[in-house]
Amino acid sequence: MSQPPLRLYVDAQFSSPYALSVFVALKEKNLAFELLTVDLEAQQNHSSDYTALSLTQRVPTLVHGDFALSESSAITEYLEAVFPDRPVYPAAVEQRARARQVQAWLRSDLQAIRQERSTMVVFYGHKGMALSEQAQAARDKLFAAAQALLSDGREYVCGAWSIADVDLALMLNRLILNGDAVPAPLVAYAERQWQRPGVQAWPALNP
Repeated sequence: MSQPPLRLYVDAQFSSPYALSVFVALKEKNLAFELLTVDLEAQQNHSSDYTALSLTQRVPTLVHGDFALSESSAITEYLEAVFPDRPVYPAAVEQRARARQVQAWLRSDLQAIRQERSTMVVFYGHKGMALSEQAQAARDKLFAAAQALLSDGREYVCGAWSIADVDLALMLNRLILNGDAVPAPLVAYAERQWQRPGVQAWPALNP
């Protein structure tokens, strides 16, 4: 029995790190999907049509047949369960939990970095001012965690590639692409993740 079609709603500016994460997961799984955009600046995410689909009125939102789901890590976990071929999460329970921990942490912490180094730095080359003390503290926390996750020369957070690597590389690139000082091994790690075909396909969508 064939699967119902997939539709992915992303921001029209193609600057959402969370939309990128789901986009890459779909690409890594080699799944066909229709890509639709929502203009957040025009508040299309609050329109009646979109709110009927997206419980949280945010992007990304995935529609799979009659089922609609928002919040990026929930979407990637759903895709992993429904389309287990070509996994984007580790098979081992502990490593899968680690990948989910990293995703949850990057979405809920380091607010000062997200505010002072928006993804406009990453996707449009906009530069930010010098980091505030709060952002410097968040930066140091990010570096310490990333270095611990990638200790002993590991190339990936969980030993082999997972979607958490895209999320971590994106957070590091907020600093790297702004020209902030970042430890060389973390720069090399982020650059390596950015070369994946699924990630490379995202900037090409920019109008």
